[in-house]
Amino acid sequence: MTCMKVEKEKSVEIVLKEAGFTVSQRCCSRPSCFDFAARKNETLVFIKIQPDIGNISPTDPLELTVMSERVSASSLLISEKVREKPLEDDTVYSRYNVLAVTKKTFENIVLRKIYPLIQAGPGGYYVEIDAEAIKRRRQELGLSIGELAQMMGTSRRTVYGYERGMAKASVSAAYNLICILGIPVAKPMNLFKESKNQPKRFLTTAKRAITKNKLLQKIFRKLAHYNVATFKKAPFDFIIDVQEGKMKIIGGVANNKERELDRRVNEILSVSRVVQAHPILITEGQKPLNKDILCIHCEELSKIRDPEDLIANFK
Repeated sequence: MTCMKVEKEKSVEIVLKEAGFTVSQRCCSRPSCFDFAARKNETLVFIKIQPDIGNISPTDPLELTVMSERVSASSLLISEKVREKPLEDDTVYSRYNVLAVTKKTFENIVLRKIYPLIQAGPGGYYVEIDAEAIKRRRQELGLSIGELAQMMGTSRRTVYGYERGMAKASVSAAYNLICILGIPVAKPMNLFKESKNQPKRFLTTAKRAITKNKLLQKIFRKLAHYNVATFKKAPFDFIIDVQEGKMKIIGGVANNKERELDRRVNEILSVSRVVQAHPILITEGQKPLNKDILCIHCEELSKIRDPEDLIANFK
């Protein structure tokens, strides 16, 4: 796909801006696992518009998850169907551990603060139970766990799981609880919760990427003891998280044969401003037209001892 994508994507950007988000330039200089980054205060999110989430490559969500974890962001797919089957509004789906919603659901969240309650999962639809609310209301009604289980037609173990936050409930079970307890029992889903867990498979992916790029190989060898992640499906090639989030570096590497360098540099700068990271470019000598990016010749990497040197020594 090119920058001239379907109108749905444009409307997503408009929705974000109307809600007060700062939105990056669309990333399309080369294949990317996300379309743009957006920030509002401390909320940072990478968004990918994927018409059919059944067609998404496993590589994109994998890199998207690692990328989000590196910069304390969340990641989100906006889609309308899965394998030609329409997605339901006000329902949260998941594809390779990245959450997905329809555009209408996204609008409700961002513009109207209406958060979805229902999650689509293997075998049906579920809700996240408000464990404390259920336990408190059960006790107020003078019901034991066994009595509540009997009224619901389920096991004590299931009710115990609800009250301990150890189990999700089917939509029908949640409705049953509402009827018995007389209170809302489902917890709204926070789609902008930042990613915390790095996929184990990423190390293999990172090694493959590094061995194919000599400049990345040099960077990785120099900074192997730091939090470095490399990417193949983004306008940038690596992210360095320094001192547990105190400083972030978003970097690109470029050889003399790259034709879309200026376009890619503009995207790196735009994403860096939203992410609040330091943008750098490591080259074999080619200079981009945009002077706002810190440009480092590959031969100067010998001077690098730690990530801070990338910023301090070449300003």
